[in-house]
Amino acid sequence: MLSESDEQGTVFDEEEPGKYLEDAVDEPSRVRPAIEFRDVHLSFDDVTILNGISFSVRKGETKIILGRSGGGKSTIIRLVLGLLKPDSGTILIDGEDITYYNEEQMMGVRQKIGMVFQEGALFDSLSVFENVAYRLIERGVAYEEVEPEVRRMLRFVDLEDAIDKMPDELSGGMRRRVGIARALIGDPQIVLFDEPTAGLDPPTARTICELAIKLRDLQDVSSIFVTHEMNNLRYLSSEYATVDDEGKVIFEKEGEKLCLINTEVMMIRDGQINFSGTDEKLEHTDDPYIRTFIYGK
Repeated sequence: MLSESDEQGTVFDEEEPGKYLEDAVDEPSRVRPAIEFRDVHLSFDDVTILNGISFSVRKGETKIILGRSGGGKSTIIRLVLGLLKPDSGTILIDGEDITYYNEEQMMGVRQKIGMVFQEGALFDSLSVFENVAYRLIERGVAYEEVEPEVRRMLRFVDLEDAIDKMPDELSGGMRRRVGIARALIGDPQIVLFDEPTAGLDPPTARTICELAIKLRDLQDVSSIFVTHEMNNLRYLSSEYATVDDEGKVIFEKEGEKLCLINTEVMMIRDGQINFSGTDEKLEHTDDPYIRTFIYGK
Protein backbone atom coordinates (compact mmCIF):
# COMPACT_ATOMS: atom_id res chain seq x y z
CA MET A 1 0.00 0.00 0.00
CA LEU A 2 1.35 3.40 -0.95
CA SER A 3 0.92 6.96 0.18
CA GLU A 4 1.08 9.88 -2.25
CA SER A 5 0.84 13.28 -0.61
CA ASP A 6 -2.42 13.04 1.38
CA GLU A 7 -3.94 10.29 -0.77
CA GLN A 8 -4.00 6.65 0.28
CA GLY A 9 -2.82 4.01 -2.14
CA THR A 10 -4.89 1.11 -3.37
CA VAL A 11 -4.48 -2.61 -3.80
CA PHE A 12 -4.94 -4.27 -7.15
CA ASP A 13 -6.25 -7.68 -8.16
CA GLU A 14 -3.50 -9.52 -10.05
CA GLU A 15 -6.12 -11.38 -12.09
CA GLU A 16 -7.90 -8.13 -13.03
CA PRO A 17 -5.29 -5.39 -13.45
CA GLY A 18 -6.47 -1.94 -12.52
CA LYS A 19 -9.42 -3.16 -10.46
CA TYR A 20 -9.60 -1.53 -7.05
CA LEU A 21 -10.07 -4.07 -4.27
CA GLU A 22 -10.35 -1.86 -1.22
CA ASP A 23 -9.58 1.63 -0.07
CA ALA A 24 -7.19 1.58 2.86
CA VAL A 25 -9.03 4.12 4.96
CA ASP A 26 -12.71 4.01 4.01
CA GLU A 27 -13.44 0.36 4.86
CA PRO A 28 -14.76 0.15 8.46
CA SER A 29 -13.74 -3.51 8.74
CA ARG A 30 -10.09 -2.51 8.25
CA VAL A 31 -10.04 -0.71 11.58
CA ARG A 32 -10.01 -4.09 13.36
CA PRO A 33 -6.48 -5.57 13.40
CA ALA A 34 -5.86 -8.91 11.74
CA ILE A 35 -3.62 -9.92 14.69
CA GLU A 36 -3.38 -8.30 18.11
CA PHE A 37 -1.30 -9.14 21.19
CA ARG A 38 -2.19 -7.40 24.45
CA ASP A 39 0.34 -7.58 27.30
CA VAL A 40 1.31 -11.18 26.53
CA HIS A 41 3.61 -12.97 28.98
CA LEU A 42 5.18 -16.40 28.51
CA SER A 43 7.88 -18.24 30.43
CA PHE A 44 9.35 -21.73 30.23
CA ASP A 45 10.39 -22.85 33.71
CA ASP A 46 12.33 -19.85 35.03
CA VAL A 47 13.18 -18.43 31.60
CA THR A 48 11.11 -15.45 30.41
CA ILE A 49 10.40 -15.66 26.68
CA LEU A 50 7.90 -12.81 26.29
CA ASN A 51 7.57 -10.12 28.91
CA GLY A 52 4.44 -8.05 28.29
CA ILE A 53 4.39 -7.98 24.48
CA SER A 54 1.74 -5.73 22.89
CA PHE A 55 1.43 -5.08 19.15
CA SER A 56 -1.01 -5.35 16.27
CA VAL A 57 -0.90 -6.21 12.57
CA ARG A 58 -3.31 -4.19 10.49
CA LYS A 59 -5.30 -5.51 7.54
CA GLY A 60 -2.97 -5.69 4.55
CA GLU A 61 0.13 -4.94 6.65
CA THR A 62 3.42 -6.83 6.86
CA LYS A 63 5.03 -6.85 10.30
CA ILE A 64 8.72 -7.72 10.04
CA ILE A 65 9.93 -9.18 13.33
CA LEU A 66 13.68 -8.98 13.90
CA GLY A 67 15.76 -10.45 16.68
CA ARG A 68 18.49 -12.91 17.47
CA SER A 69 17.92 -16.66 17.66
CA GLY A 70 16.04 -17.69 20.78
CA GLY A 71 14.65 -14.20 21.27
CA GLY A 72 10.98 -15.13 21.00
CA LYS A 73 10.28 -14.40 17.31
CA SER A 74 9.07 -17.89 16.39
CA THR A 75 7.27 -18.14 19.73
CA ILE A 76 4.99 -15.33 18.57
CA ILE A 77 4.01 -17.38 15.51
CA ARG A 78 3.31 -20.45 17.65
CA LEU A 79 1.06 -18.33 19.88
CA VAL A 80 -0.86 -17.03 16.87
CA LEU A 81 -1.43 -20.63 15.74
CA GLY A 82 -2.52 -21.70 19.21
CA LEU A 83 0.35 -24.18 19.51
CA LEU A 84 1.36 -22.43 22.74
CA LYS A 85 -0.76 -20.67 25.36
CA PRO A 86 0.44 -17.52 27.13
CA ASP A 87 0.79 -17.32 30.90
CA SER A 88 -1.26 -14.12 30.76
CA GLY A 89 -2.44 -11.52 28.30
CA THR A 90 -4.78 -11.65 25.30
CA ILE A 91 -4.35 -12.75 21.68
CA LEU A 92 -6.94 -11.79 19.06
CA ILE A 93 -7.28 -12.94 15.46
CA ASP A 94 -9.53 -10.70 13.36
CA GLY A 95 -11.07 -9.43 16.60
CA GLU A 96 -11.70 -12.93 17.98
CA ASP A 97 -10.15 -13.73 21.39
CA ILE A 98 -8.34 -17.05 20.79
CA THR A 99 -6.11 -16.89 23.87
CA TYR A 100 -7.32 -20.06 25.53
CA TYR A 101 -9.07 -21.81 22.66
CA ASN A 102 -8.82 -25.58 22.68
CA GLU A 103 -7.56 -27.57 19.70
CA GLU A 104 -11.02 -28.01 18.18
CA GLN A 105 -11.74 -24.29 18.41
CA MET A 106 -8.35 -23.46 16.90
CA MET A 107 -9.04 -25.58 13.82
CA GLY A 108 -11.53 -23.00 12.57
CA VAL A 109 -9.12 -20.14 13.30
CA ARG A 110 -6.24 -21.83 11.47
CA GLN A 111 -8.31 -22.02 8.31
CA LYS A 112 -7.89 -18.24 8.10
CA ILE A 113 -4.09 -18.55 8.36
CA GLY A 114 -1.38 -19.72 5.96
CA MET A 115 1.94 -20.89 7.42
CA VAL A 116 5.28 -20.83 5.60
CA PHE A 117 7.88 -22.89 7.43
CA GLN A 118 11.64 -22.42 7.42
CA GLU A 119 12.43 -25.47 5.30
CA GLY A 120 9.21 -25.61 3.29
CA ALA A 121 8.10 -28.64 5.37
CA LEU A 122 6.81 -30.61 2.40
CA PHE A 123 5.63 -34.21 2.56
CA ASP A 124 8.42 -36.05 0.73
CA SER A 125 6.14 -38.93 -0.30
CA LEU A 126 3.64 -36.59 -2.01
CA SER A 127 3.98 -34.81 -5.33
CA VAL A 128 3.96 -31.03 -5.62
CA PHE A 129 0.29 -31.21 -6.62
CA GLU A 130 -0.58 -33.38 -3.62
CA ASN A 131 1.38 -31.17 -1.22
CA VAL A 132 -0.35 -28.00 -2.36
CA ALA A 133 -3.76 -29.69 -2.50
CA TYR A 134 -3.41 -31.31 0.93
CA ARG A 135 -5.55 -28.86 2.91
CA LEU A 136 -8.35 -28.91 0.32
CA ILE A 137 -8.34 -32.71 0.13
CA GLU A 138 -8.57 -32.89 3.93
CA ARG A 139 -11.65 -30.68 3.75
CA GLY A 140 -13.27 -33.01 1.20
CA VAL A 141 -13.24 -30.49 -1.66
CA ALA A 142 -14.16 -32.09 -5.00
CA TYR A 143 -11.21 -32.85 -7.31
CA GLU A 144 -12.62 -30.73 -10.15
CA GLU A 145 -12.36 -27.75 -7.78
CA VAL A 146 -8.98 -28.72 -6.34
CA GLU A 147 -6.93 -28.88 -9.54
CA PRO A 148 -7.62 -25.34 -10.83
CA GLU A 149 -6.98 -23.94 -7.35
CA VAL A 150 -3.65 -25.78 -7.07
CA ARG A 151 -2.63 -24.56 -10.50
CA ARG A 152 -3.59 -20.99 -9.59
CA MET A 153 -1.41 -21.09 -6.49
CA LEU A 154 1.53 -22.66 -8.32
CA ARG A 155 1.16 -20.02 -11.04
CA PHE A 156 1.37 -17.34 -8.35
CA VAL A 157 4.77 -18.71 -7.24
CA ASP A 158 5.88 -19.40 -10.86
CA LEU A 159 6.03 -23.17 -10.44
CA GLU A 160 3.09 -24.53 -12.42
CA ASP A 161 5.50 -26.56 -14.57
CA ALA A 162 6.62 -28.46 -11.45
CA ILE A 163 3.13 -29.69 -10.56
CA ASP A 164 3.98 -33.39 -11.11
CA LYS A 165 7.45 -33.35 -9.57
CA MET A 166 8.41 -34.90 -6.23
CA PRO A 167 10.01 -32.75 -3.51
CA ASP A 168 13.42 -34.45 -3.92
CA GLU A 169 13.49 -33.18 -7.52
CA LEU A 170 13.26 -29.55 -6.37
CA SER A 171 15.92 -27.08 -5.30
CA GLY A 172 15.74 -25.54 -1.84
CA GLY A 173 14.24 -22.35 -3.22
CA MET A 174 11.63 -24.25 -5.21
CA ARG A 175 10.64 -26.21 -2.10
CA ARG A 176 10.08 -22.93 -0.23
CA ARG A 177 7.94 -21.61 -3.07
CA VAL A 178 5.85 -24.78 -3.07
CA GLY A 179 5.47 -24.26 0.68
CA ILE A 180 4.16 -20.76 0.01
CA ALA A 181 1.70 -22.09 -2.58
CA ARG A 182 0.44 -24.63 -0.05
CA ALA A 183 0.06 -21.90 2.57
CA LEU A 184 -2.07 -19.84 0.19
CA ILE A 185 -4.61 -22.55 -0.60
CA GLY A 186 -8.03 -21.31 0.48
CA ASP A 187 -6.96 -17.65 0.15
CA PRO A 188 -6.10 -17.01 3.82
CA GLN A 189 -6.00 -13.33 4.72
CA ILE A 190 -3.20 -13.92 7.25
CA VAL A 191 0.13 -15.55 6.32
CA LEU A 192 2.94 -16.29 8.77
CA PHE A 193 6.53 -16.55 7.50
CA ASP A 194 9.02 -18.19 9.88
CA GLU A 195 12.56 -17.52 8.58
CA PRO A 196 11.47 -18.46 5.03
CA THR A 197 14.81 -17.51 3.44
CA ALA A 198 17.16 -19.22 5.91
CA GLY A 199 19.97 -21.01 4.07
CA LEU A 200 19.02 -19.69 0.64
CA ASP A 201 21.33 -17.81 -1.72
CA PRO A 202 20.59 -14.06 -2.10
CA PRO A 203 18.77 -14.23 -5.48
CA THR A 204 16.48 -17.02 -4.26
CA ALA A 205 15.87 -15.21 -0.96
CA ARG A 206 14.87 -12.15 -2.96
CA THR A 207 12.35 -14.26 -4.91
CA ILE A 208 10.74 -15.37 -1.64
CA CYS A 209 10.54 -11.74 -0.48
CA GLU A 210 8.96 -10.74 -3.81
CA LEU A 211 6.24 -13.33 -3.24
CA ALA A 212 5.58 -11.81 0.19
CA ILE A 213 5.41 -8.36 -1.42
CA LYS A 214 2.93 -9.62 -4.03
CA LEU A 215 0.74 -11.02 -1.26
CA ARG A 216 0.82 -7.71 0.60
CA ASP A 217 0.27 -5.35 -2.32
CA LEU A 218 -1.84 -7.40 -4.75
CA GLN A 219 -3.79 -9.71 -2.44
CA ASP A 220 -4.14 -7.42 0.62
CA VAL A 221 -2.82 -10.17 2.90
CA SER A 222 -1.75 -9.43 6.49
CA SER A 223 1.49 -11.13 7.45
CA ILE A 224 4.16 -11.61 10.06
CA PHE A 225 7.60 -12.09 8.54
CA VAL A 226 10.10 -13.43 11.08
CA THR A 227 13.73 -12.98 10.04
CA HIS A 228 17.20 -12.08 11.25
CA GLU A 229 18.45 -11.18 7.76
CA MET A 230 18.72 -7.48 6.98
CA ASN A 231 18.43 -8.00 3.21
CA ASN A 232 14.89 -9.28 3.75
CA LEU A 233 14.05 -6.12 5.67
CA ARG A 234 15.41 -3.93 2.87
CA TYR A 235 13.45 -5.75 0.15
CA LEU A 236 10.15 -5.81 2.05
CA SER A 237 10.29 -2.23 3.29
CA SER A 238 11.53 -0.46 0.16
CA GLU A 239 9.78 -2.16 -2.77
CA TYR A 240 6.17 -2.52 -3.83
CA ALA A 241 4.32 -4.55 -6.46
CA THR A 242 1.94 -3.19 -9.07
CA VAL A 243 0.35 -4.54 -12.25
CA ASP A 244 1.04 -2.88 -15.60
CA ASP A 245 -1.44 -2.43 -18.46
CA GLU A 246 -0.58 -5.88 -19.82
CA GLY A 247 -1.29 -7.60 -16.53
CA LYS A 248 2.37 -8.19 -15.69
CA VAL A 249 3.52 -7.81 -12.08
CA ILE A 250 6.32 -5.28 -11.70
CA PHE A 251 8.36 -4.30 -8.65
CA GLU A 252 9.30 -0.71 -8.03
CA LYS A 253 11.25 1.08 -5.31
CA GLU A 254 9.58 3.64 -3.09
CA GLY A 255 10.85 7.15 -3.66
CA GLU A 256 10.28 10.75 -2.72
CA LYS A 257 6.77 10.75 -4.18
CA LEU A 258 5.56 7.31 -3.09
CA CYS A 259 6.28 5.57 0.21
CA LEU A 260 5.10 2.34 1.79
CA ILE A 261 2.64 2.70 4.64
CA ASN A 262 1.79 -0.96 5.14
CA THR A 263 5.12 -2.36 6.35
CA GLU A 264 6.56 -1.92 9.84
CA VAL A 265 9.49 -3.35 11.75
CA MET A 266 9.45 -4.74 15.27
CA MET A 267 12.55 -5.88 17.15
CA ILE A 268 12.48 -8.25 20.12
CA ARG A 269 15.15 -8.22 22.82
CA ASP A 270 15.06 -10.06 26.14
CA GLY A 271 11.38 -10.80 25.73
CA GLN A 272 10.36 -7.20 25.12
CA ILE A 273 9.82 -4.94 22.12
CA ASN A 274 12.77 -2.59 22.00
CA PHE A 275 11.82 -1.07 18.62
CA SER A 276 8.65 -0.60 16.60
CA GLY A 277 8.35 1.62 13.56
CA THR A 278 9.51 2.20 9.99
CA ASP A 279 12.73 0.94 8.47
CA GLU A 280 13.92 4.55 8.10
CA LYS A 281 13.47 5.12 11.82
CA LEU A 282 15.27 1.84 12.55
CA GLU A 283 18.30 2.76 10.46
CA HIS A 284 18.64 6.15 12.17
CA THR A 285 18.34 4.92 15.74
CA ASP A 286 21.13 5.58 18.23
CA ASP A 287 20.39 2.41 20.20
CA PRO A 288 23.74 0.54 20.38
CA TYR A 289 22.11 -2.93 20.41
CA ILE A 290 20.09 -2.16 17.27
CA ARG A 291 23.07 -0.62 15.49
CA THR A 292 25.14 -3.69 16.26
CA PHE A 293 22.35 -5.90 14.93
CA ILE A 294 22.04 -3.89 11.72
CA TYR A 295 25.62 -3.02 10.97
CA GLY A 296 27.55 -5.61 13.00
CA LYS A 297 29.45 -2.97 14.93
